Amino acid sequence: MPLAERRRSARLRLQIPLFIRSTDPNGTIFLDLAKTLDISATGALVASSRQLVPDAPVQLTIPAPSPSSFSYANLPPETPPIQGRVKRQESVGELYLVGVEFSKPLE
Repeated sequence: MPLAERRRSARLRLQIPLFIRSTDPNGTIFLDLAKTLDISATGALVASSRQLVPDAPVQLTIPAPSPSSFSYANLPPETPPIQGRVKRQESVGELYLVGVEFSKPLE
């Protein structure tokens, strides 16, 4: 069955900068800036400069713009973290394309 037919929800090709917190193969917990390449209610494909551990927990946080760039003073500084797991990964040059499955679907 083609991959697109196995997906539980439609993916959007959308690049969103985010912070990724996880563990690298050396066991080091890290926090890096990364970006999504596509995203759905149940997962995302993330471009990261670090290799991650298969099935490792991942925390994704989307930073909010600085208050000075908006007239909305009451915006939170970031979204609540999205919890997930590394489901697949491939190396492309100096980047790693990481398939993340969310612990619960986004609303």
